[in-house]
Amino acid sequence: MSRKGVLTLADLVAGLTGGRPLPTALPTVEIRSAVIDSRQATPGSLFIALRGQHRDGHDFIADAIAHGAVAVIAEKPPPGCLMADRVKDLQICKLGDSHCLIVPDSLTALQRAAAHWRRQHNVRVVGVTGSVGKTTSKETIAAVLSRRYRTLKSQGNYNNEIGLPLTLLHLTAAHRRAVLEMGMYDLGEIAQLAEIARPQVGVVTNIGPTHLERLGTMERIAQAKGELPRALPPAEEGGVAVLNADDERVLALADLTPARVFTYGLSPRADLWADGIESAGLEGVRFRLHYRGETLHVRTPLLGRHSVHTALCAAAVGLVEGLDWEEIVGGLQDQTAQLRLTVTPGLGGALILDDTYNSSPTSCIAALNLLAELEGRHVAVLGDMYELGDYTEKGHRQVGRRARDVADLLITVGDLGRIIAEEALAVGMKAEAVHPAANNQEAIALLRELIAPGDVILVKGSRGVQMEEIVQALAAPQLEGIP
Repeated sequence: MSRKGVLTLADLVAGLTGGRPLPTALPTVEIRSAVIDSRQATPGSLFIALRGQHRDGHDFIADAIAHGAVAVIAEKPPPGCLMADRVKDLQICKLGDSHCLIVPDSLTALQRAAAHWRRQHNVRVVGVTGSVGKTTSKETIAAVLSRRYRTLKSQGNYNNEIGLPLTLLHLTAAHRRAVLEMGMYDLGEIAQLAEIARPQVGVVTNIGPTHLERLGTMERIAQAKGELPRALPPAEEGGVAVLNADDERVLALADLTPARVFTYGLSPRADLWADGIESAGLEGVRFRLHYRGETLHVRTPLLGRHSVHTALCAAAVGLVEGLDWEEIVGGLQDQTAQLRLTVTPGLGGALILDDTYNSSPTSCIAALNLLAELEGRHVAVLGDMYELGDYTEKGHRQVGRRARDVADLLITVGDLGRIIAEEALAVGMKAEAVHPAANNQEAIALLRELIAPGDVILVKGSRGVQMEEIVQALAAPQLEGIP
């Protein structure tokens, strides 16, 4: 490791060879960033060439080097690369001033390098998983911990077998905490991420039907999420499982972990709990925190009553990591933690709640609950929700019933979205208020015709529906003549 604790070429090689010495000494080359997209390469970066479904990163090695990449991990040497060294199953060649590390499998090499680099650092790692709300929880936890510690966090939703190791390669000696989101599609994936990251703190926010199509049953989803608390070190070694006491499936994970268990929720049975919840609309939410006989009044800019759980899990991590209340409350008031749901001025004075990143029955109902708290005519634009398996119809019908209670105008998008519309009508929503649309363009046309000044429009659907097209079409800055 370099004197400043910055990743070097030698660190990469050590991670890939198990520390075996090279026949010849390597030059000192510091790695300032790690990327898998050649367009993101900058001077001093590492480029990892991965083979994807549609593109092969090996075709972009020259482009990455042209953008300043000083090191490359790849499965085959690029044209013109001159062999410089070899140890074990690693070949090292040079292309100009850049070093190419040729390995049997680029993804495995990325993961091995990241695991090695994490082991070189005395850093407390917080792993965050859950069916919904992982990214906002990760951001809020990082905002709290950053009040005292230099904190590394996953960028965006870098939560898989590629994104997590990429994040770890950005660790430096200055970091004291790292907050890493951990997602999964199948059993064993969170266990693999935990093996790479070695978290001492594990947060499980909730367990719901997201990915039910892949895993088949809620029990298997719970089993997959349980891989994080299982992987934590024992309590006497500093392991802490932070669990949502309001979710029975999450609370049951307490029996699986060797770590100390710290719970949060909305009842006094939790170690840290909240009551007195009051929505302030687009200004956030207010509530009372209770812990060991203390009561604090808190306001956070996170939107919706459901965001109290996000604030609670972040406060819980702050407590187990030794922060005081001033630091914790300061972190909870950080305006940057609200990532997913954003507020955008819309056509003719309407207001758009852009929650288009993804959707599930749980998160969609939470978004509808937020819509219900706001003043104005409530317009819900709801699209297909994917990967629900046998829960698909039931989940869409649940959303339809809640939409009946909240929305003055309901527009659905897609074949599955039509189930939402059917259920809303079946439970009494007026026919003139329900408009199923086949696609985004049809929904945009309906909205242009039906919305009025003062409307509050929630737009939400699974990522594959690409409902951001609706937001972009109706956002005021893109409409000529509207300031």
